[in-house]
Amino acid sequence: MPAIEVEALEVSFGSVTAVDGVTFSGEAGEVLALIGPNGAGKTTTVETLEGYRRPTRGTVRVLGLDPVADHHALVPSIGVMLQQGGTYPVMSPERAIRLFASYYDDPRDPDELLDLAGLREVAKRPAKRLSGGERQRLSLALALVGRPRVAFLDEPTAGVDPAGRIVVREIVAALRDGGACVLLTTHELAEAERLADRVVIVDRGRVVAAGRPAELVTTGEEIRFAAPTGIDVVALGTALGASVVEVGPGEYQVAVAATPAAVAALTAWLAAEDLPLADLRAGRQSLEDAFLRLTSRDAHHEPEPPR
Repeated sequence: MPAIEVEALEVSFGSVTAVDGVTFSGEAGEVLALIGPNGAGKTTTVETLEGYRRPTRGTVRVLGLDPVADHHALVPSIGVMLQQGGTYPVMSPERAIRLFASYYDDPRDPDELLDLAGLREVAKRPAKRLSGGERQRLSLALALVGRPRVAFLDEPTAGVDPAGRIVVREIVAALRDGGACVLLTTHELAEAERLADRVVIVDRGRVVAAGRPAELVTTGEEIRFAAPTGIDVVALGTALGASVVEVGPGEYQVAVAATPAAVAALTAWLAAEDLPLADLRAGRQSLEDAFLRLTSRDAHHEPEPPR
């Protein structure tokens, strides 16, 4: 049985459909990334999985339970990390974790969580005096208190410094290796590509692609690079013997196999024109490239839920 099951989910706010027939599943021992533009329906989908919204149509199950009808039975088995909020401003990490631990029959050791999240040095500091990254790690620690079998993580690395990102990655990997299903939402696509076993991309309330990160990117014969806007693409194309297109301001695509000779010819032409080169990508796309290819850039904003 999948840890998470979403089948033909539809959620509407009045006449506006925020989630339109979304279907996907998540397995135990798997990290699943749900990504999409702002307003794509990610938050509404996750809130429905957590039991805070009722589906208009379709079915949702977490650990085989209905998140709304079986909410009381489900809550002890899930962990929820919010992007913002969820902590008491004047309460220290140590007190907050011990408070949350008192809600569970078999919580994780608070001292262990302080060390795991790298919060030992600020354990007694009020949350309002923590850095943004420290608050994120505290929110993550609070989501782990109850030993969740399913963890919902909203932007777990947002505002986290490089050292903190390593901590978050290790925690997410440990959750997966321990058999939990981790559903994370993020706009940091490099982190999604690094952390996720599978990715679900949604746009305008619908799933537009799903699969392992390597399955979603292409390995077409092209070179992409960044340089000043408006360079002479005709002259560069002549020098390379290939079509050159400015696909965005200062972003260029060369329709040629990414051989060492082609890369050398490109850099030589830019050097001769005294033009800087940045963000050279040869051959394989990134998940961000795939994301931009698959989603519309003018996606509507997700409606405000009724109050």
